[in-house]
Amino acid sequence: MALVTDVLEWLQALPQPALVGATGALVFAECTIGLGFIAPGEGGLLVAATTVDSVSRFLVLWAVVTVAAGIGDSIGYAIGRRFGPALRETKLIQKYGVDGWDKATDILRRKGAWAVFFARFLPVVRTLTPAAAGTSGLPYRKFLPAVVAGAACWSAMHIAIGAALGDAAKKIEGVISTGGLIVVAGVVVTVLITMTVRKRRKKARAEALAAAAAAAPTMIPVTGDGDPELEPAG
Repeated sequence: MALVTDVLEWLQALPQPALVGATGALVFAECTIGLGFIAPGEGGLLVAATTVDSVSRFLVLWAVVTVAAGIGDSIGYAIGRRFGPALRETKLIQKYGVDGWDKATDILRRKGAWAVFFARFLPVVRTLTPAAAGTSGLPYRKFLPAVVAGAACWSAMHIAIGAALGDAAKKIEGVISTGGLIVVAGVVVTVLITMTVRKRRKKARAEALAAAAAAAPTMIPVTGDGDPELEPAG
């Protein structure tokens, strides 16, 4: 049962514009403050990337995701410019992202536009950095190049990882038949049972030693001359 291969082939059979468009929409939503906490942009990109089997597919997905991320970040920047530091006190930030907001503002204060680039690779912080940049007053002429460069590198890396994972999954599934999977599962179960039994035996042995030590007579020192040496007490 080539389940992984079937799923990947089903994804590849989907209309390319629909698959790429849905991925771009997820990334756009993740990059827009507020939606980033519920939109699985990174996960959606990795799943879509498993269908990449040619240079043209790679380039199309890469371009769409980079543009979508840049637009989403620009909207986040505009929101930050519009509402300023008051964003930190909103219910959304207080509930999901106070730590991420503080990290983003701290990095921006120390690194400026470089923080925008590197924040692209940090979950949660990635979502909040554009708004934090707008709040901090970072000029848009410095913000935009950093956003585009970060989005381009981030999307290329994730597409490459997803494509490699999809190819590896097909190869592994081609080598391991259903019977092989059953054998592997049996080995895993056997190892787990063995580890559990050993753990219980060690625990029982430790409890037995502790009980024996508690039941042993206390030894006090006496000698034949009345000087102390070891002798049972009582």
